[in-house]
Amino acid sequence: MKRQNVRTLSLVVCTFTYLLIGAAVFDALESDTESKRWEILSEMKNGLVRKYNITPEDYHMIEIVIIENKPHKAGPQWKFAGAFYFATVVLAMIGYGHSTPVTVGGKAFCMAYAMVGIPLGLVMFQSIGERLNKFASVVIRRAKCYLRCNTTEATEMNLMFATGMLSSIIITTGAAVFSRYEGWSYFDSFYYCFVTLTTIGFGDYVALQNDQALTSKPGYVALSLVFILFGLAVVAASINLLVLRFMTMQAEENARDEDKDGSRIILPLDTHTMVGRQRSHEDQASVCSCNCLGNKQCEGGALLPAEVRPRALVRRASLAPDLIERASV
Repeated sequence: MKRQNVRTLSLVVCTFTYLLIGAAVFDALESDTESKRWEILSEMKNGLVRKYNITPEDYHMIEIVIIENKPHKAGPQWKFAGAFYFATVVLAMIGYGHSTPVTVGGKAFCMAYAMVGIPLGLVMFQSIGERLNKFASVVIRRAKCYLRCNTTEATEMNLMFATGMLSSIIITTGAAVFSRYEGWSYFDSFYYCFVTLTTIGFGDYVALQNDQALTSKPGYVALSLVFILFGLAVVAASINLLVLRFMTMQAEENARDEDKDGSRIILPLDTHTMVGRQRSHEDQASVCSCNCLGNKQCEGGALLPAEVRPRALVRRASLAPDLIERASV
């Protein structure tokens, strides 16, 4: 089996194993708490139904009203500020789910808008990430020159460390800001920033959803949008480095596999097939001390007579000339 197939199969197996481990851990951590919360909510529901003599139909209607009213706590969701925030979430593929279009025209336009906007956003974030990596490489080179390091080139590990540090700074700073404005704990704010910048977007924590923030706090709205866009660009820079590293590793493995396949040189003649194998430099020098092959001449005469010169020579361009066996008849 080829190395590429083995690697792909290994990735599939590792991914599914990782999913199974994650499911087991989440089950152990969240299952008991979920059961307890459900018991408490059921008791509260039954208590309200008995106290106010609410019918199941009325209680269901109350649930619908409460759920539908929740997004309106932030103010009008589909005025320009709220619509711009929604468009940013769509383009960034975060998908909080805090507000969704309800009209047929809105749903149709959302699908068409996403089909164009998502690729555009990916290209934009990738391009910004590349520019950030370029800027980081320049800064790293100048810092190494200033510190008089032996090597001044910015390696992939240097760039990954720089973008990782910048991502950490953005998340920790954003967590402090959102903790102050939203009233969340710092850990919950950090959780929100991480879920947002990794485009998971569960929607359990969403900024700008309290105290009419979309209309009464324009500065906070702008800060939230800048945080999302710039943070995603930095995360894209990190992902760009990881993708490039993976592609480099894949190209190196492919080159090694091709070198192994090309280590045997086949020289088809009129009536024979000569199969050459790798030899040491001394063995090659004992046959011929020059670099001639095929129709070239060496000092003692033609390497191969004209009547038995090869019509085809299978040779890899990347194979070093000193690895090719000289043929003698």
